[in-house]
Amino acid sequence: MSSVAAPRPASHFASYAQQSHAASLGMWVFLATELMFFGPLFFGYTYGRLHYPEGYADASRHTDVLLGTINTAVLLTSSAFMAAAVAARRLDAPRGAQWLLYVTAALGVVFLGIKGTEYVHEWSEHLVPALHFAFSGQHGTAVEHFFYMYFAMTLLHALHLTIGIVLTLVFAVALQRNATGFASAERLEVAGLYWHFVDSVWIVLYPILYLVGRSA
Repeated sequence: MSSVAAPRPASHFASYAQQSHAASLGMWVFLATELMFFGPLFFGYTYGRLHYPEGYADASRHTDVLLGTINTAVLLTSSAFMAAAVAARRLDAPRGAQWLLYVTAALGVVFLGIKGTEYVHEWSEHLVPALHFAFSGQHGTAVEHFFYMYFAMTLLHALHLTIGIVLTLVFAVALQRNATGFASAERLEVAGLYWHFVDSVWIVLYPILYLVGRSA
């Protein structure tokens, strides 16, 4: 009966487990720095939400909650596939991990396509600040402020998701070409952490951008 040899750590690590933990810690530190990109935007949103509560509620009702909800489901599903891909790679099933990664990336592309559709709708409704904005309601200034935050947050999120899609495809192609050393379980787990981080950011964005004022 054949057995799979345990992976060897790099020379400066005492064990493979230590190397894996160091890689995960490094990614967590990186993700903490990534929060610095979103932090000022969340602060700006909080300021607007506290100072213009009625205007922000009015603006939120002009977002497409159906497409936003579908996109939330798409990203949650993609996280499940990414987790399955990491598990498959750890179980030394590179072919299964490869296809799970392709599905993950495809779901990310679907998300971006739906988000692009929303942007088209918002352009047609004159809700793009500075470029194509016209609001006839009584909370025009607050609504414009909301959509500044909306586009800044969702575009930054889309940029991070695009990076995640590229990383996922790189590992999928590597596995397809039998470059299992490059697409190791350790590296794939780190990429998975990044993917889950991007999805977690959207889980925060979804309620504050789409659900404010809709319960009234």
